[in-house]
Amino acid sequence: MQEVKTVKILDTTLRDGEQTPGVSLTPEQKLQIAKQLDILGVDFIEAGTAIISEGEQRGIKAIANEGLNAEISSFARLLKGDIDAAIGCDVDTVNLVAPVSDDHIRKKLKIDRETLKNMTIEMSEYVKGQGLKVEISAEDASRADMEFLKSFFSDLSPVIDRLSFCDTVGVLYPERTKEIVQALCKFNTPVAAHCHNDFGLATANSIAAVMAGAQVVHVTVNGLGERAGNASLEEVVTALEMLYGVKTKITKEKMYETSRLVRNLTKMPLAPNKPLMGDNAFTHESGMHVHGTLADTSLYEPIDPGIIGRKRRFAFGKHTGKASVKVTLEEMGISADDEQTKKILAEVKELGDKGKLITDSDFQAIVEDVLSIEREEKIKLVDLSVVSGKNVYPTASLRLEVDSEEIVEAGVGVGPVDAAINALRKAMSGMEMDDLRLEEYHVDAITGGTDALVNVVVKISRGDKTITASGVSEDIVIASVRALINGVNRLYW
Repeated sequence: MQEVKTVKILDTTLRDGEQTPGVSLTPEQKLQIAKQLDILGVDFIEAGTAIISEGEQRGIKAIANEGLNAEISSFARLLKGDIDAAIGCDVDTVNLVAPVSDDHIRKKLKIDRETLKNMTIEMSEYVKGQGLKVEISAEDASRADMEFLKSFFSDLSPVIDRLSFCDTVGVLYPERTKEIVQALCKFNTPVAAHCHNDFGLATANSIAAVMAGAQVVHVTVNGLGERAGNASLEEVVTALEMLYGVKTKITKEKMYETSRLVRNLTKMPLAPNKPLMGDNAFTHESGMHVHGTLADTSLYEPIDPGIIGRKRRFAFGKHTGKASVKVTLEEMGISADDEQTKKILAEVKELGDKGKLITDSDFQAIVEDVLSIEREEKIKLVDLSVVSGKNVYPTASLRLEVDSEEIVEAGVGVGPVDAAINALRKAMSGMEMDDLRLEEYHVDAITGGTDALVNVVVKISRGDKTITASGVSEDIVIASVRALINGVNRLYW
């Protein structure tokens, strides 16, 4: 029988991923992500760069001492200070970065090739002498002289545990990746591939490297990283397993919850059309597609979304067909005859033709109107006031009517919207809503000018049920609270 090919996954979300502009994680957040990555099943976690700060060291050390199954590493330059900082964090491995292209060697380090090679060997032996493993990240290897690169790897191979080939600026393409990795895999030391996505080829290059013999592949959750990011964990793992038959230890059903956790903590949104993890990846609006999907899900889906912890959903707009309306009504437990279904569909298309985003709460409102369903809103916003200013801590107080009972609550936040939402959370805290999660929040200006009418759209979830809702007002704070209340009213009752 043919042996099944396997590959190990090194996740560098907490190091290379955190280098995404605008991303900065606290030690507690880094530990939370590391624990989730361990549940996911990654083999190695690059926890950060110890020399950066005391906070970074606390985070790395907490991860290293958490008792995770994954091997924990810290990134370091070819400097004893960097290495000692990493060793002090109790990591298993030190990932030494060694620039190998001539431009990096001469212009950045201002040394020659032989000096670089001797420094790398010396620092690797120093790490090994401390009882730790060594991975060498050959920076800018894709633009290095090939003969020097092979010589560099050959001389280092007896000393180190892993050789990482880095396409630092994402200029490789799959055919060249395969050629290079095959040449480097002739040495006894395992080869890893570290690919960036500047030309959109990080996933393809990572797969090419694995098929050429790389035993480890570097990835980040959601493809985070500098510039255009790194190879996406979700894309690389799913493609390797589903298309190439290459096995990993990743529990694919945990990928979506991991993606969502990282997205929430890093505050980095995903493009709706991002493969596998984007909102639209398993969302169908076209009537033809929905009809086909209901007949056989494989007609318009490459994989069952449940494999990666997702669910398919049907969106509403001018492309919506009758099949979408019927299946959604069934999910809502609502019966409608053919004429009523046609009328609901007509109203959906009318809104879609006007260019309006049709949220789940909009659809429910249309259904209730067409079917003359009287729904008494459980939660009503009676009053809201906000205080904010340059030297004033943002504070909001609101008055709600819940089942004819009045509730008054106040909250503070980093801004008036945050304060209002925190006040709303406190007001609803006694209503068995502890599992309510605000997944997404965004604002669209409907009209121009500083007095623009704004539409706030939120995505909230409870358990495995998710709903989108919106609120409109000239006041962004009121629009935000209305959107949340609209969603909660339809999510819970």
